[in-house]
Amino acid sequence: MSFTHLDESGHARMVDVTGKQPTVRAASARAFVTMAPDTVAALRDGAVPKGDVLAVARIAGIQAAKRTPELLPLAHVIGVHGVVVDLQVEDAGVSITATVRTADRTGVEMEALTAVAVAALSVVDMVKGIDRTVTIVDACITAKEGGRSGSWTREE
Repeated sequence: MSFTHLDESGHARMVDVTGKQPTVRAASARAFVTMAPDTVAALRDGAVPKGDVLAVARIAGIQAAKRTPELLPLAHVIGVHGVVVDLQVEDAGVSITATVRTADRTGVEMEALTAVAVAALSVVDMVKGIDRTVTIVDACITAKEGGRSGSWTREE
């Protein structure tokens, strides 16, 4: 078995994508932040003391997608050409989805996953003062398209 991120000596390396042609690619991810019913009510009423939780988390997710290579040492610096982060208040907490698009040499799965993870962390940061039970769950890539391996969608 060969590992793409290890050289012949077993040392970590960034895969060289120089020879690959840029193509349109996209990836989506999701996460969920569970919280107490009183916290959900405060979100719905706009009564969280720190302010607009969803707006802050949306911007945090977008910013995180663009900074993924700073967090993941073997991730490529690529052009992130579009990021959509959506947050929905549900009865058990906040669902977060993100879709990231590029026209580059490698995919954006890690950018989408980073977007939902950091958006979820932002939600936790904004509500932790009123709810110590807040928990991030089910962060995963849900779909990707483009590139050599084509399209993929997570089966539920």
